[in-house]
Amino acid sequence: MAINTSSYARALQEGVHSWFQMARTEHPEQYSRIFEVKKSRKAFEEVMQYTGLGMLSAKSEGGSVAYEDSKQGWLSRFNHVTYGLGFIVTLEAMEDDLYDVIAETHTKALGKSVRITKETIAANVLNRASNTAYGGGDGSSLLASAAYTDTSHPFVGGGSFTNAPAAGTDLSEAALEDACVALGKFTDDKGLRSAVMPKQLIIPVDSQFEAERILNTDMRVATADNDLNAIKSLGKIPGGFVVNNYITDTDMWLVQTDAENGLCWFDRRPESFTQDNDHDTDNLKYKATFRASAYWSNPQCVYGSMGA
Repeated sequence: MAINTSSYARALQEGVHSWFQMARTEHPEQYSRIFEVKKSRKAFEEVMQYTGLGMLSAKSEGGSVAYEDSKQGWLSRFNHVTYGLGFIVTLEAMEDDLYDVIAETHTKALGKSVRITKETIAANVLNRASNTAYGGGDGSSLLASAAYTDTSHPFVGGGSFTNAPAAGTDLSEAALEDACVALGKFTDDKGLRSAVMPKQLIIPVDSQFEAERILNTDMRVATADNDLNAIKSLGKIPGGFVVNNYITDTDMWLVQTDAENGLCWFDRRPESFTQDNDHDTDNLKYKATFRASAYWSNPQCVYGSMGA
């Protein structure tokens, strides 16, 4: 299917003052504020967990030191996918275009499509945070607690942990305080404190005003008590909040932590824009492609809820 002279009949006539595309302006890049962007040179990337070692035990005089094994844990695989889109313009439409609008506007639109595709791919990792069809290396969905089908994240050597409230919870001062407390109690596979720290709050556009009130007022929100806003005064969420316009759940929220190998984006091949002519028709063909993957490895990278 090609853009032809009838598709842009007004471009062949004089008298049009200007051309515009609905909502051509865009949001600044958002996914790179949430996902750690890495490069890849392989067909896929694998991230492997290992268990580490436990606590030291007391040694008696003349006795032997206890020895412990460490082993590999859960494997997360990032399968790179190629994405592409293009458009075709007939030679006649290009020849008769008085405003040079057809190729120019569509190449700009193609660039916008690339950028929004990337944002949507990344945001879908968050949109599917409680979807069991998108489990990680440990077999559980990104958010796991009694509130969801996957009730916990298993440890390699036995036991488990949760990274969501036991019941669906909307964003609030109390919910964020509980999240910070829960993160402070996270442990690793050997039972040692993980020491992961909250980094920033990730929210949909619907929660931006509530997040501003919770994180950036000096006193507590919606109370007559003369109490400090403890989340702000203690600097518990130092990165503030990030609004992601591509999150579809209007009341989900995630506290992102500094846990390594959490939310990752792999660039296998950056976006490329190419142009060619079809030999038989002389139609002009434009296309854009890129190859990438987005996912998560360490579920301790977030604590949050899909809302009440």
